[in-house]
Amino acid sequence: MEEKKTESATKNVKKVNLLDHNAIKHLLDESVSDIVTSRGYKEDVRLSNVKFLLGGIIIVVALVAQFYNKKCGICLLLDFGKYVVLTAVMQLILYIKEKNAILFTYPLEGSFTSTGLVVSSKLPRFSDQYTLTIDSADPKSISAGKSVQFTKSVTQWLTKDGVLVEGLFWKDVEALVKEYTEAGEPKKKR
Repeated sequence: MEEKKTESATKNVKKVNLLDHNAIKHLLDESVSDIVTSRGYKEDVRLSNVKFLLGGIIIVVALVAQFYNKKCGICLLLDFGKYVVLTAVMQLILYIKEKNAILFTYPLEGSFTSTGLVVSSKLPRFSDQYTLTIDSADPKSISAGKSVQFTKSVTQWLTKDGVLVEGLFWKDVEALVKEYTEAGEPKKKR
């Protein structure tokens, strides 16, 4: 019986290689997404779908340019031009809209706000400082909340063995989400 408990406890443990910077960021980002969606926010995947569609079109254009039997060199240059333009559009979407975002959400059901959240994170190379930011999906909207963020060392949430102490991390992220939602609500008069 005790073996089953320890086995199920070790299955849920989130462990990461402390020497792998990208793995640490990925683990924290996945945990943030789980925490935010558990609070009732539904993930908005429209931007991801647009990127997939654009990527598919880029692949088709590249395949046509590679394998279509053409006699004229200008046609080949036009296909290559389409590939370059579509790739540039994809990079522009990433640069302007996505930035460091790890999660886009719809607004909470039943809430007065008409915008969802954009959750973004940064973990600079050779640094242990993880910055998590929550902002409105439409900052120009009248119902947009004020952007909130925290910057903390990842050593506060990871043990020396690389195990994520989920309770502490969960508490910090939930406090940030609560701070954002409270900042966007009008103050009650007494």
